[in-house]
Amino acid sequence: MHAAVTKKALTGALALLERIIPTRSSNPALLHVRVDAGEAGLRLSGTNLELDLECFVPAEVQFPESFTVPAHLFGQLVRSLGSELVTLSLEGSELHVHAGGTSLSLQTGDLQAHPALAFPNQADLSLDAAELARALGSVRYAASNEAFQAVFRGIKLEHHPGFARVVASDGYRVALRDFPVEGTGGRNLIIPARSVDELTRVLKDGQARFTYGEGMLTVTTEQIRMNLKLLDGEYPDYERVIPKDIRLQFTLPAVTLKEAVGRVAVLADKNANNRVEFMVSEGKLRLSAEGDYGRAQDTVEVQQGGREPAMSLAFNARHVLDALGPVEGDVTLRLSGASTPGILQPVDGSAYQAIIVTLRV
Repeated sequence: MHAAVTKKALTGALALLERIIPTRSSNPALLHVRVDAGEAGLRLSGTNLELDLECFVPAEVQFPESFTVPAHLFGQLVRSLGSELVTLSLEGSELHVHAGGTSLSLQTGDLQAHPALAFPNQADLSLDAAELARALGSVRYAASNEAFQAVFRGIKLEHHPGFARVVASDGYRVALRDFPVEGTGGRNLIIPARSVDELTRVLKDGQARFTYGEGMLTVTTEQIRMNLKLLDGEYPDYERVIPKDIRLQFTLPAVTLKEAVGRVAVLADKNANNRVEFMVSEGKLRLSAEGDYGRAQDTVEVQQGGREPAMSLAFNARHVLDALGPVEGDVTLRLSGASTPGILQPVDGSAYQAIIVTLRV
């Protein structure tokens, strides 16, 4: 086998695979990346048994063949090369790597021991890859990282007539975003949040083609194919916690709210859920926090509306700042009471919502 490939393309694919291929395992074969050299180019694949990934790299190939090499070592070697053009030559059990004046040799692994990865060719549904990545990235922060929280460790993807919705929650907050879709036949499913992290990295332009399997989702684009194991379980009815009776709302630039909350949160009590008090009255939002080392206050002007003239409540500052992360421009906070969740929404109509539970007075 002989292949000529650009360093940029090869390192890009290896970087994605190194994120999922383990650095330690009781099964040494899992530490390797499989390379299938074909007439169109190179297909690099690997797995951690929860997520399978295959990346396509354009290359000029002669004498197609397949082999495996240690993934992280191979990635380190390729990144160290000083020339943009890289040639790979397979001779027996050694892979020779040449770039400029550099020559390296790497022992290959047992090809038969590497887990067989299967990626279906048919597609059940196509989604806009950029829209899907944007939506998943908007809500990822709200998913739980705690192992005991079962389905809260995932992001739910719902299909509705004309649109899809992604939802994440850790039991204290909910983040959701809608985006338009064409066609029907999509299933509701829960994707592990860690798999979502890798999926959003590979989704670029074009279409993301979905293929549904038993407890599995395959996502295919022009450059990658990915198998993701899905979470089992029933996602809670998150719509029950979304307030319907809005009594007061206020609007201001998201960056203004983010900076003000960030300032007062420095002195918030870390042992009391980073508590920041919100007091809205007469077109002003007064923020305050108090902890062991002092107290802080800040006041910003807002556009206030609703049938209540004033309202006082408290939020976890970290939850507010996380919810503001995906928002650009102006943001509206809609409130129904001091003990019910608040709804944070951008004014730009992006169909993103963050529902934040209030702290007890």
